[in-house]
Amino acid sequence: MPDTATIPERLEQHQVALYLLAIGAGLAAGLTLPSAAESMDVAVTPLLAALLYVTFLQVRATDLVASLRDRKFLTVVLAVNFVIVPLVVAALTPLLPTDDAIRVGALLVLLCPCVDYVVVFTGLAGGDNQRLLAATPLLLLAQMLIVPVYLTLLLGDGRTAIDPEPFLWAFAILIVAPLALAWLTQGWAARSAVGRRADDAVSTTMVPLMMAVLFTAVGSQVPRIDSRFDDIAGVIPVYALFLIVMVFIGLGVSRALRLTPSSGTAVVFSGATRNSLVVLPLALALPVGAELAAATVITQTLVELIGMVILVWAFTCAARRR
Repeated sequence: MPDTATIPERLEQHQVALYLLAIGAGLAAGLTLPSAAESMDVAVTPLLAALLYVTFLQVRATDLVASLRDRKFLTVVLAVNFVIVPLVVAALTPLLPTDDAIRVGALLVLLCPCVDYVVVFTGLAGGDNQRLLAATPLLLLAQMLIVPVYLTLLLGDGRTAIDPEPFLWAFAILIVAPLALAWLTQGWAARSAVGRRADDAVSTTMVPLMMAVLFTAVGSQVPRIDSRFDDIAGVIPVYALFLIVMVFIGLGVSRALRLTPSSGTAVVFSGATRNSLVVLPLALALPVGAELAAATVITQTLVELIGMVILVWAFTCAARRR
């Protein structure tokens, strides 16, 4: 029987392999063409905003409002990220390299939950990205208020005062603007056949956009890591261990509280995924060792992107068996 799948359907069927290919291509580009890293760096934010716009097109305003009423889910996500995660980070802190800049960068990124592409990965894994999207304002506000306190406790000094401006900027560019544009597109689609066709066409770009984000994010950051790799290599196993531990904790919490599979998947991804693309400007603004702290944050991005692709594959396979 001939394969009648459309190109978008074929891309979706092979998305994990394509994402790994994009990461590999980004690594190769970053190592062989380091001069192009700055150009790719500029492209990361607009591509990520476009990816989130396409994701938000699939989230109806009425569904988002309903998700805000799910107090149990919101409470679990906040507790995982601001009670359990800090305890895990505190336990892992002795394993970090002793360099102050590396420790600050690692703690900064590990303490901040992701609010952007986690929504995309959660949806790809079959998780409830609508409820997770509804939680993003609370996650951003909480990390602005709580993370400086945790950093001071873990570092034992007050050097790491955090400027909220990068968080607010990222929230406006990566959440508010794409969400507003998505809702405008939905309204246009509801009133016009042209709008419906445009909505359908844009919705098919999810996989290519994700590949573009992975390629540019990796390619733009590899040269920075390569120049300081010997200094920051020690954080890689800590990042990997954090990801593994939080996946198992997320699964355990979800089962203990009897969350639905989709809500449980969202909790797992929220706890395991960190806010690296948003906290990078914060690391660059640190008074001591900014370059090394930023490279430490960037390293977490690479470890996490590979981990997210593996998690999407694992959760997708598990869903098929159910």
